[in-house]
Amino acid sequence: MSELLATNTGAPPDWALRMRHLMAMMDEAIPAFQTRYCRADGTLIWRQEWPGMDGSDDGYESFHNWPLFYALGGAEDLFERSRFLWDTVTRQFTAYGQIWQEFDAYYDWMHHGESNLYLYYFGLCHPGHPVEKARTLRFAKLYTEGINWDATHKLIRSPITGSKGPRFENSWGDWETHREVLDNYPPPFDDIPGVPGPLANWSDDEIYGKILPLLNQRMMTGDVPLNLTATSLATHAFCYTGDESYKRWVCDYLEAWSERIARNGGLCPDNVDEHGVIGGRMGGKWWGGYYGWRWPHGVMSLLQPLVIAAMNAALLTGDLSYLDIPRGQLDKMVELGREENGVLLIPHRHTDAGWTAYRPLAPEFALQLAYFSMEQRDFDRLMLFPERTTSWREVAQGRGKGDSIHIAPWHCYLQGDLPDYPTQILDAQFAEVARRLAVMATDDGDPETWDVHHWQDINPVHTEALLQLACGGPQVIYHGGLLHTRLRYFDAEQKRPGLPQGVAALVSKLTAQSVTVTLVNTDPRHPRRVTLQAGQFGEHEFVGHGKRLTITLPPATQLTQTLEQKRFVHAPSYTQP
Repeated sequence: MSELLATNTGAPPDWALRMRHLMAMMDEAIPAFQTRYCRADGTLIWRQEWPGMDGSDDGYESFHNWPLFYALGGAEDLFERSRFLWDTVTRQFTAYGQIWQEFDAYYDWMHHGESNLYLYYFGLCHPGHPVEKARTLRFAKLYTEGINWDATHKLIRSPITGSKGPRFENSWGDWETHREVLDNYPPPFDDIPGVPGPLANWSDDEIYGKILPLLNQRMMTGDVPLNLTATSLATHAFCYTGDESYKRWVCDYLEAWSERIARNGGLCPDNVDEHGVIGGRMGGKWWGGYYGWRWPHGVMSLLQPLVIAAMNAALLTGDLSYLDIPRGQLDKMVELGREENGVLLIPHRHTDAGWTAYRPLAPEFALQLAYFSMEQRDFDRLMLFPERTTSWREVAQGRGKGDSIHIAPWHCYLQGDLPDYPTQILDAQFAEVARRLAVMATDDGDPETWDVHHWQDINPVHTEALLQLACGGPQVIYHGGLLHTRLRYFDAEQKRPGLPQGVAALVSKLTAQSVTVTLVNTDPRHPRRVTLQAGQFGEHEFVGHGKRLTITLPPATQLTQTLEQKRFVHAPSYTQP
């Protein structure tokens, strides 16, 4: 392994001190959060019963990014703490009835994806851990060769699947905890007798009694694009094992959806029946499926799984042409859009009346594709967004559910348009941690009345700034994406993942062939040795160095280095130095 030595001595830059301060603050906040919201056995202090099929994802989301923070350099005990809490959430929601054999008994891949982020981050922490590896392979086989997969038609058999297999018929109680939420959404179909909209009053038993049979008849048998998020679980299994069968499954499944898109004139259908027929249970309509074009989220629920799956296939094969699949959908949406008052508006939904719900398109999809491919055509697409010179440069306060609301200003920073972004994002995330700790300090309500999202809204761990600034990549696509960054770090002395104590890192430039990074040892007394890896999964290579190189940082030194890279030249793996 190549080695470099830092020789530039001096006071650490402001951003480096802020980064280490943010990490120290989160290290201190984590045990306080656990003490406040968990019993001694680790279970959440909450109600005794929780009906329906929803909720376990929210339990996992309350702690899901803790192992990621460990992999970035969080406290030494954080991996085992995270494992302990994963087990206790699993045990608690098994008792409630949502989990069976450690996996959701039945739910959709929007929510499986949220839950599984927790699981995926374990691979970045300790790839040799036998329990986590075995659990991953067992879960993956539920889809790659198990009860949820139809190998003949290359489809997942229902939008609702899990450890008990496909759920072709929802019971009256499955939506129990969600009916009040769904009161604020349109009816799932335009032709429900006595339910004209614009909102569907699911809380009304008479109306719910009309919705449920049609939901089961039209939506619950066959495949939907949302299920493509399951490719992350198979890719996760590949990174543990290198087993080619997982790669073949990911590519076969994505290519099956690509063929369906081609059959539908280039637009992704949101439903196929059990034989792979587009609109087979929807009267021939390519829209109207579960989490599809008619769904309130609309385009997000189509683009997210397509981008996630294409990135997974490209990571596994090195073939970036898989990105053409989501590119085609994104381009069609932009073509259907229009500019109003300096903002690109695109249709988010398609109903029986045609395209509707024109709203700004979130920059996430275009930017994720651009920074994964680093191809000029993906950066050229960004020029179609007039808001790139206005709202994209705003560093919003807070963090959002996915801790991913700052991808646009990060892009502006890398383009040289927002030079103060590192300080701004670190300040914003520090302020949000402080705000959440203040909420926790006065949180004396009755746990029986708490919403299932209560803890994730107070979780004090934020990783977006660390991923962008130190690793040179965006936050994961929420709802089940994997982590794609240009760099990863290991403590060469402590033999563990993450930045060594006192070390800060800043990626200031990215090209298709190189990454420019500054490493700072903020400690004036102790030397540090940090190993850099080319790619989160070792999929890239440093030209002249191999997959990894080690940098020695004497006390109070820093080093700025432009490292040439060959990208996607190695099979992805969780193997650590």
